[in-house]
Amino acid sequence: MKKFLIFKHGLQIFIHLLFWVGVYFFYIYFLGYGSVNTTYVNKFSIFLMPITIIVSYFFYYYLIPDYLLQKKQNLFILYSVYTFIVSFFFIVFSILSGLVFSDALITANYKPITKGFIFIILGVYFMIFVAITICLMMHNFKTTIKNEDLKNKFLETKLQLKEQELKFLKMQIHPHFLFNSLNTIYGFAIAKADEAPEMILKLSNLLDYILYQVEKPKVLLTEEINHLEDYISLEKMRFHDTLNVSFQKEKLNDSLQIPPMLLIPFVENSFKHGVIIDGVLKVDIQLKIDDKCLFFEIQNSSKGKEETNTGIGLHNIRKRLEMLYPEKHQLEIIEKNDTFKVHLKIDF
Repeated sequence: MKKFLIFKHGLQIFIHLLFWVGVYFFYIYFLGYGSVNTTYVNKFSIFLMPITIIVSYFFYYYLIPDYLLQKKQNLFILYSVYTFIVSFFFIVFSILSGLVFSDALITANYKPITKGFIFIILGVYFMIFVAITICLMMHNFKTTIKNEDLKNKFLETKLQLKEQELKFLKMQIHPHFLFNSLNTIYGFAIAKADEAPEMILKLSNLLDYILYQVEKPKVLLTEEINHLEDYISLEKMRFHDTLNVSFQKEKLNDSLQIPPMLLIPFVENSFKHGVIIDGVLKVDIQLKIDDKCLFFEIQNSSKGKEETNTGIGLHNIRKRLEMLYPEKHQLEIIEKNDTFKVHLKIDF
């Protein structure tokens, strides 16, 4: 970093020196065009350099950054007028000094410089104007770079906040989902059911998914479906003959990836808030991939519009969808007297 700063400052000094060398050669060309007395022209040009440099840097380091860029236009114009008035007298003094101290170099029958007094003053102000213009361009470039850096930092911060919010939503979904699964195991353990070992095995697979695999930004759709089916199996063991689940899958794409735990909360919500009617809880699930779109629909038996149907699971999944697929998804929740339906479409 130290070497980089040294190189950066060294490069700036070199560029400034290169510019002023260019100004010096401009004066030589401008004043000595048509003259053969190059020694006189060179020396006379040297006397014009200090006032040109001082006025240019006065604008560069003081007037432009402290007034113009701070949107103090009135003060900038006022101080600029003062600067040009004061600089006019110093330019005249520089010209007279050049004439006096270069007098010994005048040769007979030659005009040492080919420009008159007024043109010399205009030439000096022209170079000051060029320096100011370059200064404004540099400040504009630095401002653009700074704004881009701020914009990138803002976007980076926004992305980090988005990632943190997604993690927070996952942290809410995970224990919520796990709690319901453990309740199922608990009921079987108390009853000392033969299905308990199989349930524990399926639950261990689910735990691996929600604790480890879920940290990935995306997983294969087939992987989400496999764990979805494991969860359905657990619920079938819990409900026995009172659960009727239909799961239809069409045109699945083995390479398609989705965020983990995207579909499971919908199913879990149906089992948790579904109502047994005529001795059966009906849950119908349909999943289809068509033309780079995912269509997911789940419907469960229900009684009336219950606020619990839109609990923490659906609330969080709605937020996740808004963050993951802005303007590229449709989530529709339909509540009727005897059914609760969720329809989801994601455009990949």
